[in-house]
Amino acid sequence: MNIQEQIKKYISTQPEPKRNDMQELHKFILQVLPGSKLWFLDGKNSENKIVSNPNIGYGVYTIKYADGTTREFYQIGLSANTTGISVYILGIKDKTYLAKTFGKKLGKAKVTGYCIGFKALKDIDTDILEAAIRYGVETSLKN
Repeated sequence: MNIQEQIKKYISTQPEPKRNDMQELHKFILQVLPGSKLWFLDGKNSENKIVSNPNIGYGVYTIKYADGTTREFYQIGLSANTTGISVYILGIKDKTYLAKTFGKKLGKAKVTGYCIGFKALKDIDTDILEAAIRYGVETSLKN
C-alpha cells in the first residue's frame, strides 16, 4: 500500500464529522504546500507496539539532535485524537511563538509549543492556520 492509500485508509477510519474535517484539512495542507513530500506514520514502533496516534506528514524538515546526528522528518503533521484534531508545525525554535502570534486569532484552539489542537475545523480560522503553517515552513528552512 502506498502512502496516499495509507492516508486515505487512515482518514476513512475516522468517525464523522472528524473524517470530513480530516479530508478537508488534508486537501487544504496540500494546497498550502503543493508538491511537498507526503509521509504516513502508523504510530507503531519497531516492535509493532502503538506508541502514538497515526500521523500524516507534509514536507521535509531535518531534525538536529544534541549529539550532532540528524534525521529527516515532516515539517507539518496532521493527526486525529480523542479530543479532536492536531496540526503539528515543526522547526520553530521559539516554543512560545505559535501561541503568542496565532493563538488568540485561531479561534477555539489550544496552542502549545508546536501543536495546534481543536475539536472541529469549523472552530478555527483557516486563514490563520495557513499563516501559521507558512511561517513554520519558512522558519524551518532558515534553521
